[in-house]
Amino acid sequence: MKIVYCIAGLYNSGGMERVLSIKANYLVDRGYNITIITTDQDCKKPFFNLDPRIHLIDLGINYNRTSSSIFLKFIQYLIKQIQHKRLLKQILLSLKADVVISMFDHEVSILSNINDGSKKVLEIHFSRFKRLQYGRRGVWNIIDRMRSYNDLLLARKYDKFVVLTEEDRLNWKGLTNIVTISNPNSFETKHYASLKNKRVIAVGRLDNQKSFSELIYAWSYLDSKFSDWRLHIYGSGPMKTELHQLIESLKLQDNITIEEPIKNIKEKYLESSILVMTSKYEGLPMALLEGQVCGLPLISYECKCGPKDIISDGVNGYLIEEGNVAMLSEKMEILMSNLHLRREMGFNSINMSQKFSIDTIMSKWVSLFHNLYK
Repeated sequence: MKIVYCIAGLYNSGGMERVLSIKANYLVDRGYNITIITTDQDCKKPFFNLDPRIHLIDLGINYNRTSSSIFLKFIQYLIKQIQHKRLLKQILLSLKADVVISMFDHEVSILSNINDGSKKVLEIHFSRFKRLQYGRRGVWNIIDRMRSYNDLLLARKYDKFVVLTEEDRLNWKGLTNIVTISNPNSFETKHYASLKNKRVIAVGRLDNQKSFSELIYAWSYLDSKFSDWRLHIYGSGPMKTELHQLIESLKLQDNITIEEPIKNIKEKYLESSILVMTSKYEGLPMALLEGQVCGLPLISYECKCGPKDIISDGVNGYLIEEGNVAMLSEKMEILMSNLHLRREMGFNSINMSQKFSIDTIMSKWVSLFHNLYK
């Protein structure tokens, strides 16, 4: 079977790019013909390792190169969409794929209208109301509301629409083509964190969505009592300088470090004793899945969507009301003070991670692909 994925680019270290690399490598290793078509790769190397048998095609549209003016940005986007559709149609007609998948990127409004004989699948890696969770105002708020409504219309046009959680599935009302398939664990391990190291880890893009500033404030309440503990944040993004300044203003530079994303993040999980996530919204967060595999107790905001699918409150970690920095600090203190509790929750994490094993999740994708032709 010939499968084609469409995504903006593969150079970022984000969860969507990681999940696509996992799935593509899994499928090509089992005899599937896999092609990934990008629009904004711009000659950059993929961040995550890809099997050399995977075909990579970049259309060179570069949506990220647009004006800061809303009006000009809109005009430029329309022009790029026309170019995108023309090039994508040419390639798909030549590839003659069985299934073409949109990752809900720039091709989402184009792909379902291309008649190349393939089945069209749409998968989303964020929640139904992500665009509204930006919290933008003015003209951008109107645009976000329009796009959120349009997302529902676009999803109806595909043969199958795949969401990550049952929680999110309920938000897409009226769709009969919807299926729930979670993200898989990105790796397996025979070794688990000892949970003895006085080290807390957080992973994610340094932007407003991840709310790392709130994690830093929560840490400031603990610093005097746990001066021998360290918080390591792995990520890059537009708020890097701002977060560094916050750390310095709170005089936490000896206890909090911000480090660049690394490919072998598993090693860092195994060196840690607690994983914390403070996102405002998610799809199904890879950081929680990865920390769980390594046997870490998890602490996360109870945001939409994903944390509730991974964390059972009080069993393998804690769910915190979003924005409740005092409660976040309190739960970190409980785990930092109690090695026995960390080990109990970490053991539960290992057992609960089996739900997301790559074989379990990919068997659902394989069934979906083949059922499209029944």
